[in-house]
Amino acid sequence: MRILVGTDDGLHEFGDRSSPGSVQHAGRKVSALAPGPDYSNLWAILDEAEVWRTDGPGDWARNATLEGEHLRANCIADTRPGVLVGASDARLYRVGGEGLERVQPFDKVEGRDDWYTPWGGPPDARSISEDSNFLYVNVHVGGVVRSEDEGATWEPTIDIDADVHRVWAVDGRVLAACARGLAVSEDRGASWAIRTEGLHAVYCRGVALSGDTVLVSASTGPRGGRSALYRGAARGGAFERCRSGLPEWFEHNIDSLCLDALPDEGAAAFGTEDGRVFGSGDEGATWTEMASGLPAARCVLLTPG
Repeated sequence: MRILVGTDDGLHEFGDRSSPGSVQHAGRKVSALAPGPDYSNLWAILDEAEVWRTDGPGDWARNATLEGEHLRANCIADTRPGVLVGASDARLYRVGGEGLERVQPFDKVEGRDDWYTPWGGPPDARSISEDSNFLYVNVHVGGVVRSEDEGATWEPTIDIDADVHRVWAVDGRVLAACARGLAVSEDRGASWAIRTEGLHAVYCRGVALSGDTVLVSASTGPRGGRSALYRGAARGGAFERCRSGLPEWFEHNIDSLCLDALPDEGAAAFGTEDGRVFGSGDEGATWTEMASGLPAARCVLLTPG
């Protein structure tokens, strides 16, 4: 297992094959990461504007930028219809030969005029997930928008007021970390149920699937406070606190892009705003502190090997 941690000061790597203290993009904010097919290459967002790609260790090149668009790049995903970038103002872009191209059909989705943020600013395209032929984009605040035709058309799914912070889709199941709990759909977003049993508070920020276990971060609200990680059976039931190897509470939220897992391997990891990294090899039953004293973590990506 290799753990990549994007921070306010570079991309930090931990794992059996990485050198202690290995850092790339020093001095740059690395706010989002995504693997290519079979983890053959990696994508990153730097300084919330630039899209970079690597096909090998240290071999990074800039592919595109949002500079000049007056928008912030929030998330990235390598999907069947191309590499997609979610941005502020709830915009979606595709990395093309001439840079970033606006995904125009996403601007026409039903209900878009009702999207908002609690503080009155424009909404964000916050996370992206793909499962088979289905694409899911989490809009904050605008629910989860779905496409079945590689982005040619889009439709809303969950109630926008569910206040979704992260979407994760695999094998027909869609998981969404929401301000009301963990929303789960077993029919690709056609219907939803909210899971909260066992949580000390329902405000959920991150979600990931590790083997047959779903991991979710929860706290008392958007500013954090009494933040913790939970695990539960993917098929349903109550959550239990992840305690072994972890502190009683975290001061800040374990954020949306800072929790990741390898669904088929039982491996998971997360990073914190106070610069700690924790890893697990048993679907979150036990945890080990992998690093501390890092700059604030903004995203975490696990890769095999």
